[in-house]
Amino acid sequence: MLLAIDCGNTNTVFSIWDGTTFIATWRIATDHKRTADEYFVWLSSLMALTKTQAEITEAIISSTVPRVVFNLRVLCDRYFNCRPLVVGKADCKLPVAPRVDQGTTVGPDRLVNTVAGFDRHGGDLIVVDFGTATTFDVVDTDGAYIGGVIAPGVNLSLEALHMAAAALPHVDVARPAKAIGTNTVACMQSGVYWGYIGLVEVIVREVRRERDRTMKVIATGGLASLFAQGTALFDSIEDDLTMHGLVLINTYNKDTP
Repeated sequence: MLLAIDCGNTNTVFSIWDGTTFIATWRIATDHKRTADEYFVWLSSLMALTKTQAEITEAIISSTVPRVVFNLRVLCDRYFNCRPLVVGKADCKLPVAPRVDQGTTVGPDRLVNTVAGFDRHGGDLIVVDFGTATTFDVVDTDGAYIGGVIAPGVNLSLEALHMAAAALPHVDVARPAKAIGTNTVACMQSGVYWGYIGLVEVIVREVRRERDRTMKVIATGGLASLFAQGTALFDSIEDDLTMHGLVLINTYNKDTP
């Protein structure tokens, strides 16, 4: 079975793929100080508690935090006796190479989402990922990543607002009942929610204008479904997009000499 690991700036997701479906998915806070042994104790405990019967024979890692990759590799090697593929490394092939400025390093998560999005929806696609950063990945007609946009993430923006203005409290991200807030929390929630709806809609509009064509828009990430309530922009909401991409890339590398 395949252990797919998606390490983001905030959380790391572990999923087990049995060749047909994901039989288990778990999430842990990303911490570069966590050792391979700690990962295994946590993972094996969850497998035992959920009675997950899985013999891991292969693994693939996508990580936006380079410092965690070493211990994840040790985890796979020491406890599962397999050498993991690491997206973005030279020995991990992609179905179509990205077309960006020479010397540019593309985030592994963006490459994975591009592969998954193209597989499900074809080319001329914009993938909006609501993560620690809000990213927009532009996928060409042949499935190549050709660039995109990076904006601050929703929670990051709220945290910055709280830190810079001492009188403003921490608030949850929620769709407000009205655009005009009548208290501080409601005002902040309206500004963040409708502000990000506006950000997404305008960026997508400009990408479509530059590409001079209609492009499908899909959303992923923890807050995707919440923001989809405020706009008709998205053609699809896909929570498992990154994991689907990891499975595809792993399969492609096994099948490609």
